[in-house]
Amino acid sequence: MIVMNSQSQLTVDVIAKVAEGKISILNASKLLNKSSRTIERYLSRYKKDGVRFVVHGNTGKTPTNKIPDSLKRQVQSLIKEKYYDFNLLHLIDILRVREGIQVKRETLRSWAHAIHHVKRAKHRRSKVRRRRERMESSGLMLQMDGSPHLWYGDKKSCLIAIIDDATSDIHAEFFPSETTEGCMKVMKAYIEKRGLFKTLYVDRAGIFGGPKRCNFSQMQRACEELGIEIIFANSPQGKGRVERAFDTFQDRLVPELRIAEITDMDSANHYLQNTFIPDYWLKQLTVHAKNIHSEFKPVPAYINLDAICVQKEYRKIRRDHTFSYNNTMYIIDSPLRHSIVNQKVEIRKQLGGGFAAYFADRKLTIAEIKEPCKLTEYGEEVQKKIDAIDLAEELGNLSEAARISGCSRESIYNNRRLLETQGPLALKRMYGIPRHTNRIDQDVEDKVIELTLEKPHLTQIPISSEMMKRHNISISHSTIRNIWVREKLNTKVLRIERSEALAKTP
Repeated sequence: MIVMNSQSQLTVDVIAKVAEGKISILNASKLLNKSSRTIERYLSRYKKDGVRFVVHGNTGKTPTNKIPDSLKRQVQSLIKEKYYDFNLLHLIDILRVREGIQVKRETLRSWAHAIHHVKRAKHRRSKVRRRRERMESSGLMLQMDGSPHLWYGDKKSCLIAIIDDATSDIHAEFFPSETTEGCMKVMKAYIEKRGLFKTLYVDRAGIFGGPKRCNFSQMQRACEELGIEIIFANSPQGKGRVERAFDTFQDRLVPELRIAEITDMDSANHYLQNTFIPDYWLKQLTVHAKNIHSEFKPVPAYINLDAICVQKEYRKIRRDHTFSYNNTMYIIDSPLRHSIVNQKVEIRKQLGGGFAAYFADRKLTIAEIKEPCKLTEYGEEVQKKIDAIDLAEELGNLSEAARISGCSRESIYNNRRLLETQGPLALKRMYGIPRHTNRIDQDVEDKVIELTLEKPHLTQIPISSEMMKRHNISISHSTIRNIWVREKLNTKVLRIERSEALAKTP
């Protein structure tokens, strides 16, 4: 049985009339829009095979270059189970590198559409903006920003990146959040790698000296000392280079970190800086600047990046050569030729924690002053118990110390244990707060707290209804709210944290 469409039927009818001599070859070529040579070939095949001449010879045959169905099923299985969050171009690369499978883009797209696993592109903004050309030379302008996201694991972290506007050369690192220390660390690492640049293009966040911290930004102070000008963008689209870089990171880096089973920050930073950026970003996304002359300058010998890319604070030196920092007194032990009373000492907070004191760019040797506790600091009652404990340690005889101090041996023993484990305040006699007469019973409060920790996502109204269903107890929404406030469970985040902590305890 031969199935023909309208065009094939017309071809058969015209060639049949040509064979019968009713139509000339010239008229047939005009009717079918074919050359005379093609009409002659059709006529020869018609006389030999009949109407079957219109059917192509490869009809019904398997193409010689057809991809095996087993490979198609294998790729679709990998998409469903392993690479479900990869886009098509990324999937082509990852299949070639990791699985050794070479598939064309359109073939892979049809296979993915067949199983309804296609990662859709993000909706683009509808507002049209004028394209800004790249800087002509590298080092003229760098863009910097942070992107909080679920990059790995189940907790959010922040990726801070700095990118060259001319070449898209990038350096990035993960941090718990977008902080001054993180921004300084990223900027310092890029300067050590490339050199000093001209301008830094950032948003109006307080970290960079925006409206909230225009007078005391550490990043702004560090850039001024390095001779880098800060330019503030009026919109996120203004610094689109780094914003689109974060889109690429979220689209490609997140699935790769998941496939690599990376759930901690150190491993994520190692993969980002030693695998993702060198193997993908630098090879495929960086471009050459229009001007081959670079604007990066080597760091002069007199500039110490470790002394600039830190947070700095200043304290006034007192008459006894001491100063206060973080509610602690420090004394300057460094030998000084002249007095520096009433001068300001520079406190440099290191990126890894801790601090150091400097005066005239000279590091000072300091020591913490530990003042003895005052007699009335914890009260007379606590001081008597501490004196009894000290007496027992001095005499080395617990019974004799108890006789002299006028208390029992068991009291000294218990007080010493409390002092060692909980501190002096544990020795203070605490009196319970009297319970209000209108307050509900304690067992009802315990049931409310138990139900709240069991279902921390519920609000006050569902908790009230659940209390009636489970315990036949009618309790108002405001009462539940008061209980939550007393127990510090008044927000959903606090309830979930308490519930998770309770679940982890054995």
